[in-house]
Amino acid sequence: MKLSRRKFLGGAVAAASSITLFNFNLLTGSPSASAADQPSEAMKTFRNVCPRNCYDTCGMITYVQDGILKKVEGDPKHGYTNGKLCLKGYAYPRRVYSPDRIKYPMKQTPRGSGNWTRISWDEAMDTIAKKILDLKQRYGSTLPICLDKYSGNFGIVHYGIEGTMSSIGYTTRAVGTPCWPAGIDAQTYDFGTLYSNDPEDMVNAKYLILWGQNAAWTAIHSFPFINKARERGAKLVVIDPILTSTASKADLYIQVNPSTDGALALGMARYIIDNNWVDWEYARANSIGFDEWVDYIKKEVTLDWASEKTGVPKDIIMEIAREYATAKPASMWVGYGMQRHTNGGQNVRIIDALGVMTGNVGKSGGGVNYGHLETWGFNYNAMVNAAPKGSKGFIGPDGKEGDRAINMNNFAHDVSAQSDPPVKMLWLACRNPGAQDPDTNAIEKMFASMEFVVTVDSFFNKTVEMSDIVLPATTHFEDWDVMASYWHYWIGINERAIDPLYESKSDVEIAIELSKKLNALEPGSCTFPTSGTPEEWLAKEFNPGIHQMLGIEDYKELIDGPRKANMPAASWSDGKFRTPSKKIEIHCELAEKNGLPALPIWVEEMKTPEKYPIRFMTPHPQHALHSQFQNLDWMMTANPEPKVEIHPVLAAKYGIAEGNMVKVYNDLGSITVKAHLTRTTSLNVIVSYESWYKNSNFNVNYTLKAIPSDMGKQATGNDGLAFHDNFVMIEKA
Repeated sequence: MKLSRRKFLGGAVAAASSITLFNFNLLTGSPSASAADQPSEAMKTFRNVCPRNCYDTCGMITYVQDGILKKVEGDPKHGYTNGKLCLKGYAYPRRVYSPDRIKYPMKQTPRGSGNWTRISWDEAMDTIAKKILDLKQRYGSTLPICLDKYSGNFGIVHYGIEGTMSSIGYTTRAVGTPCWPAGIDAQTYDFGTLYSNDPEDMVNAKYLILWGQNAAWTAIHSFPFINKARERGAKLVVIDPILTSTASKADLYIQVNPSTDGALALGMARYIIDNNWVDWEYARANSIGFDEWVDYIKKEVTLDWASEKTGVPKDIIMEIAREYATAKPASMWVGYGMQRHTNGGQNVRIIDALGVMTGNVGKSGGGVNYGHLETWGFNYNAMVNAAPKGSKGFIGPDGKEGDRAINMNNFAHDVSAQSDPPVKMLWLACRNPGAQDPDTNAIEKMFASMEFVVTVDSFFNKTVEMSDIVLPATTHFEDWDVMASYWHYWIGINERAIDPLYESKSDVEIAIELSKKLNALEPGSCTFPTSGTPEEWLAKEFNPGIHQMLGIEDYKELIDGPRKANMPAASWSDGKFRTPSKKIEIHCELAEKNGLPALPIWVEEMKTPEKYPIRFMTPHPQHALHSQFQNLDWMMTANPEPKVEIHPVLAAKYGIAEGNMVKVYNDLGSITVKAHLTRTTSLNVIVSYESWYKNSNFNVNYTLKAIPSDMGKQATGNDGLAFHDNFVMIEKA
């Protein structure tokens, strides 16, 4: 059967069509009879949900014939994604059948050499189990084993990775999140937890501010609701240091100086106070410390100061303040990039207070929206495993014995700093610190110091390249799971649409195999169950609370379509805040106890170093999700190489022209990348979108220091990362 060349090279166009009528042998490299040699069965459809770390968590319909994934489409029963996928979603068939996919367990000797050999699952499990038992015997515990796992796959059953580590004993764990912790803490201090309006409710807004949010690339399914609001007369304002694709669609785009968003919000608050547009009744009835904050603004904040600090003209501050305060209801959507600064959490608290003072919290069409975790109340059955009897753990400050926590956001340093006992083995899954963590040189040095590294993944990425053994992971089309969103209110089932390709296994299946091997070598050394089908493991994640929230009696009802949680469209509409005072805490004693300002006052941004006067921002890309997707040949066709965006005036200052190779460097490290001159960025900011390109050493984090943001520890265990407080120098390479 003829294979159309465009199936390989068609980029986004081919991705959006489908994979049809191909020779499975050619596409996968797997021995298989031609489809022409056997009768075709009828096309079958399955429900899947994209499990990537993304706002949209898209519902999918998967088409399978003769056991082969033919195409994917959006699920029309999903009320938020409404039958559509993003560019990456339509490219999923190529991810499943990529010739670069890791097919079998592999061993690298020596580590980092690129000398990989195929091994059996039995040999892989035997090698890993013996290493675990060896470390346990030498150090008297499993604390020398460190787990680094985060969000490469957000399926609930994938929390079995944590369950794997718990089942062998107390271990060292990377704790925290690099994504959004400062903002989570800010809203936790203010409202008691993270809880936002249903994004579908944006249709009811009369005014919309997207603050540091590039939804056109990172949350595309929100745009139909935004556009519906605009059709009804709402105005869209986008505030961002970069003129993004989202900003280009706005009625008003405001290019703010990075890290000064709180100053802009304070300037708006001052003008609202001066013109008595404050919803005094709401603010005083539902918050504590509001009048104290107003007094601070009257004494400390002026429009001239706000304009000078932010780079936003005073008349524009006045305009958006008036429009936001007088258009009822008005909605603000705070993006994660905005809080990736040393004052990021504090800036979010100021924006929260702006929503309170105008009475837009708890209102349909309103809210200060950031994310939510209300629909994540599963059993986490796969995660919950007791340590084997007699396990020795880390004694914490509270005197309790358990796992040893280290900072995910300073992983290289914290792993290397452990001495009693030292970390000797890493287990990595759903995580790629080689491409995603700060201070890449330190990451590489830390990996080289390990005795043993195991990574579970689908591709030979930067972390796999530094591992001893890699175990091939299933895709979500090859496993059962359930997915919730941290943005919308829908929950969907993930069916096994195709059998696992090659010798890939899910994280739970890997845990089962490891448990069998450990207990064969040393009975009682692992508590993870050694049986259960993938669907049985899925079923155990559900509970009466989830059933009630979704209006179902059994998880199998989700096979007929995803369900929306039975929650109010407007968060906090009942006025029952989850703070100690049960009110919005403009004055927050918990924040003060944690060494932060009690009030949402201005905290100075990180100052620009004299030797490195250019801010280097590394936002989320369009063709990738962190280090996933961009490595596919379809995506490489559409976006073949990384670039650094430089304002023409700044480029001229350093003798840089379009297409020149540019060295971007500071005292930590450097990268060399092609220049693209554009006026979408400001004079003192260069931009390169973080991603992993196949066969490329490009990694923005060679220049990124592990500088913490101001918040995150309260809710997530560790402060976030100030990704965008990265300062560099540039020169023509």
